[in-house]
Amino acid sequence: MIFFFALIVLIIIVFVFNQQRKKNTYWKVPKTPFPTDWRILLEGNISYYRALSDAEKKKFEYQVQEFLLNCKVTAVKTTIHALDNILVASSAVIPIFGFDAWKYHNLQEVLIYPTMFNEQFETDGTDRRILGMVGNGYIEGIMILSQEALRLGFQNETDKKNTAIHEFVHLIDKTNGPIDGIPSALMEKQYAIPWLNFINQKLEEIYDGTSDINPYGGTNRAEFFSVTSEYFFERPKLLKRKHPILYSHLEKVFNQNMSRRSLRKNANPSKRNSPCPCHSGHKYKKCCGRDHNASSS
Repeated sequence: MIFFFALIVLIIIVFVFNQQRKKNTYWKVPKTPFPTDWRILLEGNISYYRALSDAEKKKFEYQVQEFLLNCKVTAVKTTIHALDNILVASSAVIPIFGFDAWKYHNLQEVLIYPTMFNEQFETDGTDRRILGMVGNGYIEGIMILSQEALRLGFQNETDKKNTAIHEFVHLIDKTNGPIDGIPSALMEKQYAIPWLNFINQKLEEIYDGTSDINPYGGTNRAEFFSVTSEYFFERPKLLKRKHPILYSHLEKVFNQNMSRRSLRKNANPSKRNSPCPCHSGHKYKKCCGRDHNASSS
């Protein structure tokens, strides 16, 4: 009798687990055209997007829309605008753009705080040093980002820093195990040991003060991976010139040749006489700008 009861309980547990797994792996796909307003925000704020071919831009737009369908972006003590959603989604897409089948199944929600916060997630007081973090334990599946840091990461395109990309790289690192600087979900096994040996060498350079890599990358291997990934996506040509082996490693990890991208500084596509970012061949004021201004009035 006891055995029968235990068997029934086990069956129920397995059933619930499978139902939950199916729920967690359900993935929504875009079924509506990419919003014109979002395309304007991409063109005006994401240099990575501007460097893509027309076909790649369509793919990027799809992945941005897909991400926002499957991950909730929530404001905490602030107000989220469309630009914030686009910046979060772009930060997620950029590192995995070289992998068509990638899905962030380990992320359900991104919380946007107004500014820096502390380890108790408080935004008041003086001991606030955290700009972003990937949640563990009871906040598993959640990322927290400072709104200020999120925006600054795309406004300053020459400082080799982007907080949101940094955190999404941590999330990628975490996919198949601990956050340890070895992105096993992306890196083939034969590259893992050479990568670890190389990290140790570059960490020594940071400790000695002979490197232009952000000193925070010297904290540990995981931070080194995220910090140098920021460098890779923001200043790829400079990284390739100063750290060719590191660039080569990251090129393999992300399956992207970033040095071939022409990362132009932010433009303002909403100027009335600028070419429309939808590539219609018309001026902005005669094309998407007309729709944009009508919807904003």
